[in-house]
Amino acid sequence: MLSAALRMGHAVVTLLALALLFATIPAWAGTAEASANPELPDAPQPQTSAATPATAPCPAGSIAQPAAANPALPPAAGTAPPATSAQPGTQSAPCPPRPAINWYQRFINGPDVKPMTRREKARLAARNVMDPFNALTILGASAIAVGYDADSPYGPGMKGFGRYVGVSYAQDITGEFFGTYLIPSLVHQDPHYHRMPNANIPRRICHAIVQVVWTEGDNGKGMVNLGAVVGFALVDEIGNLYVPGQQTNLPASGKRYAIGLASAPIENFVIEFMPDVARRIHLRVVLFQQIINHVAKTSGTGSP
Repeated sequence: MLSAALRMGHAVVTLLALALLFATIPAWAGTAEASANPELPDAPQPQTSAATPATAPCPAGSIAQPAAANPALPPAAGTAPPATSAQPGTQSAPCPPRPAINWYQRFINGPDVKPMTRREKARLAARNVMDPFNALTILGASAIAVGYDADSPYGPGMKGFGRYVGVSYAQDITGEFFGTYLIPSLVHQDPHYHRMPNANIPRRICHAIVQVVWTEGDNGKGMVNLGAVVGFALVDEIGNLYVPGQQTNLPASGKRYAIGLASAPIENFVIEFMPDVARRIHLRVVLFQQIINHVAKTSGTGSP
């Protein structure tokens, strides 16, 4: 009887000692022990309450990943990589919805101009070439030129029209490659046109003309517009290799170069004053609205 009581008391003391020992072990010790021994089963995952609403987490790039308990130790064989989910009892904050872009208002206020990387400059050049309104301009000019002079070096009819369109696209691609991508990337020039919406009309006209030869660099400081000054000359010299009937002597090349620089402000005038026209007459017709939206997306927005 006494021995049974002693054995019972010894068992109680042993249980109390084990309980005290487990109570003093940190919570992470059990996890480290389980991950170090692949033979032990994984602890059951905590059950989430069915009443808790599910929330969409933010993209993975914006969430900080938890650090490993001991990066110096390699993971044991057969163990799964540590989970990156949130701790039990916590919820990941949902991403706020992206605000809808009002392209009309953005066009009215002028496109947002930011420094561009080389890839963004290349994307802008390609987008300018593939612009459907650029295609309409080339097709219309080709049709007028061939219809006006059927005896031109391009030839009459659809054959001449096709040759004229091909040559025009080749010149356009060459100009965008040198003037929007290559030269601005090499000299760190900003290929955007920078509006002056708050200046008076004469000042804005002079600004549109001057920016053909003087523009801004990627750092925001003024610099020579090498994309236009040098780019026009390169495009003209390369055109001597494939443009039908083009005179290749120096006076003819100089005349074409001067005409190219003189006509360059036309595009600047459109970018500078078209938002003002749209604001004053409130263009809300569907066709004009689509034009405004497209120009706003392609005229120097930065994501491309």
